[in-house]
Amino acid sequence: MKTLVIVTHPNLETSVVNKRLAEELKKHPDKYTVHELYKAYPDGNIDVQQEQQLIESHGNLVLQFPIYWFNCPPLLKKWLDEVFTYGWAYGSNGGDKLKNRKAALAVSAGIKKEDIEDEGKYRYSLAQILSPFEMSFQYCKAEYRSFYAFYGAENDPSESKLEQSALEYVNFIDNL
Repeated sequence: MKTLVIVTHPNLETSVVNKRLAEELKKHPDKYTVHELYKAYPDGNIDVQQEQQLIESHGNLVLQFPIYWFNCPPLLKKWLDEVFTYGWAYGSNGGDKLKNRKAALAVSAGIKKEDIEDEGKYRYSLAQILSPFEMSFQYCKAEYRSFYAFYGAENDPSESKLEQSALEYVNFIDNL
């Protein structure tokens, strides 16, 4: 089954990293569905049933987003809160739609990798910052497969770094 990639960037058209990663995935519509949340819901009103059906019609689930204040963009948080409902994503009455589904994250961080490590400037690793997502997937009995990260997005990454990253990203998803 295809992989559903939920791309959540408030201004994807002006993005450098997330736009390039999404473009690479769109070259392979037979393998990936790229679903842009801000484009689908510019007013922030999420069609929960449609989103749940979209997830159910795919094999794997990847959440792609830039790190915002050491978290995700607000629409993705709202999407998680509204779509991963009791009785659908978790709970004693059914709630198994994410069970055994492979799930992963793909993030871009504006800062350098060495700054976002245990001994770095911000004292926490990216894995620690992303742990609430991992825990949420585990709570829903999904098979969390870690994350792909692009570091240094604020430093105007070179074209060669972007191209290499796009290929690595596709490889990461293909090996979930």
